[in-house]
Amino acid sequence: MNLKGKIRSLISLLVFFVSFGSTALAAEEVRWFDSQKTGLLIGIFITIVLVFGFILYGKKKGSLKIRSIPGLEAMDEAVGRATEMGKPILFSSGLGKMERVATMASMNILGSVAEKIAEYNTPLIIPNYDPMVTTVAQEVVKESFSKAGHPESFKQENIYFVTQSQFGYVAAVDGIMLREKPATNLFLGTFEAESLILAETGNSIGALQIAGTDSTIQLSFFIVACDYTLIGEEFFAASGYLTKDPLVLGSIKGQDFLKLIIGILIVAGGIFSTLGHNFLINFLGK
Repeated sequence: MNLKGKIRSLISLLVFFVSFGSTALAAEEVRWFDSQKTGLLIGIFITIVLVFGFILYGKKKGSLKIRSIPGLEAMDEAVGRATEMGKPILFSSGLGKMERVATMASMNILGSVAEKIAEYNTPLIIPNYDPMVTTVAQEVVKESFSKAGHPESFKQENIYFVTQSQFGYVAAVDGIMLREKPATNLFLGTFEAESLILAETGNSIGALQIAGTDSTIQLSFFIVACDYTLIGEEFFAASGYLTKDPLVLGSIKGQDFLKLIIGILIVAGGIFSTLGHNFLINFLGK
């Protein structure tokens, strides 16, 4: 192919890419806004306004009030009881690994509780199912003891890995409860079939027990065998409730108001649909 032929081929190739890019850009511009998802866009905007609005309000006022949660109100009583009796507190995050949301929530609660425990200089025992959770728990408790001004009271040897066998872990924790006789048991995290075994053993030694999990199946066992149980979103709201952090409390308040709006829209949609007006359902369906 001579030089002119090569130049023509190059120009043709450039024209092809330019026309292809223009077509793709035009198609992208057409898809820039999908009118079928207007309701979704409005919902996202309302969510952002509510959450950030309550966060800013909480930072301005210093705190936000949410309803009382008995299980969390009893945390001070649980720590005080163990201190008065001269017995340890046992904390278990269950079988979850660090990628589980329930385990993350458990570590957040542990940080708040550990500060109270450090102030009273009460022994804290944390047997763990997962090595990574063990490391995180050690760092969380260490930081909490430092915040409380008692770094010398931190005992890393009391936070240890046991086994990754489900019922091996249960047997080990039950053995610890029978030997150490903790005054308070905190079961907060991911629990499965072992929940009733742990709770009944703790009940048999007379420990005050506070439990919380994201498993609706295991909640029934905890409710029966424990003194206090964090049900549903109470468990995930616990860290904000204990620390009074406006960032967390603002998010909780924003979500609560969003649920209220959704509930109102569902009721309104049902009423209008019954009357033969489907404009609200059609709009939300988009």
